[in-house]
Amino acid sequence: MSDNRPSPSPSAGSARESAPASSHVDEAVAHSHDHAHTPGGGHGVHSHDHSHAGASTKRLGWALAVTGAVVVAELLGAFWSGSLSLAADAGHMVVDASGLVIALIATRLMRRPRDEKRTWGWARSEVLAAALQAGMLLVICVMVAWEGAWRLASPPEVEAGPMLLVGIIGLVANVVSLVILAGGREANLNMRAAFLEVANDALGSLAVIVAAGAEWAFGWTRADAIASLLIAVLMAPRALTLLRRSVAILMEEAPASVDVSELRAHMMGIDGVLDVHDLHVAAVSSHLVTVTAHVTVTHEADGPSRDRIIHELGECACHHFPIAHSTFQLECPEHASHEHIEH
Repeated sequence: MSDNRPSPSPSAGSARESAPASSHVDEAVAHSHDHAHTPGGGHGVHSHDHSHAGASTKRLGWALAVTGAVVVAELLGAFWSGSLSLAADAGHMVVDASGLVIALIATRLMRRPRDEKRTWGWARSEVLAAALQAGMLLVICVMVAWEGAWRLASPPEVEAGPMLLVGIIGLVANVVSLVILAGGREANLNMRAAFLEVANDALGSLAVIVAAGAEWAFGWTRADAIASLLIAVLMAPRALTLLRRSVAILMEEAPASVDVSELRAHMMGIDGVLDVHDLHVAAVSSHLVTVTAHVTVTHEADGPSRDRIIHELGECACHHFPIAHSTFQLECPEHASHEHIEH
């Protein structure tokens, strides 16, 4: 299978463990391959993440400052005007501000090195943060939708002038936050969640402006309730999508970017491989996909042949699929009867 991506150098961390010569079971365990390269030429899972994390921290910090200022303005504006849509957008931004705080904490945690207890470090903190943000957004959606439905049936008086002014301020501030976060939105799931939250805030502010204009120009009292329901509708799909993606990683589902059947076929196509079983593909975080597998090889596969098989398996995983870390256990055919794989 051809691939245009540049080929990383072979892993320096390859290792082999063989059973005693007297045993009829001859095992070779394992090859680990990481894309990240340390300055000294070695490999490390997190070595390239620190610069991204540092930039993400600065972006999140500035976005949090802007969002916090808008939250105060919108809460005061909602109290002044009596607007539910402005209160809904303020509530949405309160969640977003807390989400940015969570994202900021998660970004700092991701910079911590791994140790003997946390062998993947704190990489998964970004996923936990994204799931928590999604849960908070869903709660706000339900609250706003409930109150909006009541106000749609019995609309109260709303001061359109303050509502329009604060809506414009909120929109401008959200655009500023979007510009701050735009450059780092692809860094990880955590940053993408923060960017989408601010983008949704901008749409919420726009809805507030339109509702205030309709209220002011035409005296349409239900415009505020409709705008608040629209904000809830805008929040819900994004929150559900983010929650679904976060849960998928936490449940260690194979990511959509890796077709496990195709991966198995690639591995089976390597000369000397008889079978691939106990194959696991999972994501530790949004940018760290791992694979582990037991690989049955022919009796004729001697030491150099096994080294070649391990190398080709690792190259296949990182060249043909977005897999950053791979571990393979090579086994002779007789070893299958000794395995006790509960799942």
